[in-house]
Amino acid sequence: MSTRKHSFLISGGGTGGHIFPALAIGAELKREYPDALIEFVGASDRMEMQKVPEAGFNIHGLWISGIQRKQLWKNVSFPFKLISSLTKSYRIIRRNRPDVVIGVGGFASGPLLYVANLLGIPTVLQEQNSYPGITNKLLASRADRICVAFEKMDRFFPKEKIVLTGNPIRQDILSNSKTIQESRTLMGLDPDRPCILIIGGSLGARTINEAIAGGLDKFRESGIQLLWQTGKSYSAQHEVLGKQTQFITEMDLAYRCADLVISRAGASSLSEICALGKAAILVPSPNVAEDHQTRNAEALVQKDAALLVKDSEARQTLVDEALTLLADPGKIQSMSVNAQSMALPGATAHIVEEIRHFL
Repeated sequence: MSTRKHSFLISGGGTGGHIFPALAIGAELKREYPDALIEFVGASDRMEMQKVPEAGFNIHGLWISGIQRKQLWKNVSFPFKLISSLTKSYRIIRRNRPDVVIGVGGFASGPLLYVANLLGIPTVLQEQNSYPGITNKLLASRADRICVAFEKMDRFFPKEKIVLTGNPIRQDILSNSKTIQESRTLMGLDPDRPCILIIGGSLGARTINEAIAGGLDKFRESGIQLLWQTGKSYSAQHEVLGKQTQFITEMDLAYRCADLVISRAGASSLSEICALGKAAILVPSPNVAEDHQTRNAEALVQKDAALLVKDSEARQTLVDEALTLLADPGKIQSMSVNAQSMALPGATAHIVEEIRHFL
């Protein structure tokens, strides 16, 4: 390992789907290069400004936002935000003198990587989704390496720059050595009842929550217990066979408890589902750019590794689909095997290996 003090800038954010991969890359770089200067750049009013310092890294905030496609009048300030962010990005780069700048997607990464490209600093993109966001598509032509999580991404990016690495996964999720029964007991569940884990993100997914609430009698009659993360935006309390909570911190235990996972189709969640070999029903969010969650889900459905229920149909069909699937252990097992066959659990180390090429 080199003893020279390296410097890295990691940029992106806006959602957990961008922030958690960025933090995983930062942690792996810190492990590989303990003396390196590793700092983050994000949008000054988004969740990365809280999450990154909590993880022990310094972060610079840019006055930047995405283009509003439905409410065009909100874009009036965008040119001023862009000029401000490009200017601040230049100052950050001149001060930090990074060896490599890493972008994980989201509008916050655009100005920093654009300036890095102008200054001739190597840039590495990490794209979590099967359908890339507009920022990474715009940056791709000048990037030195593009780390992706899905096959056939040469539809969007220059083929010679693409490396299939997978998405970084929180290491604690992979390291749980407890049995299903032990994990259920620790989570306050019956160790011997079948269990469905329901996750809609930290804010929750209204459609999924309403579908589950409407089917609680069916779950009770079938003896199925739920480990139900509702998100903080859902306040209704129900009598649940199992556990209802706004947020689950022990996701390693939660996944181990589950015979079946019901989830949105964000890239990070799908990577965790595949790495752990979990059968899943995916309800893609309709409120994301380019409907990329549907495309993420379809990548698993095509390999018979998950089922897809449309958001518009979930209230009517989700519970019945879940009960039907749980009644077919053979199908659960085959989906689990197929999901695990798509996993790339060494993604974070692989991405850092690609970054190392430019040192």
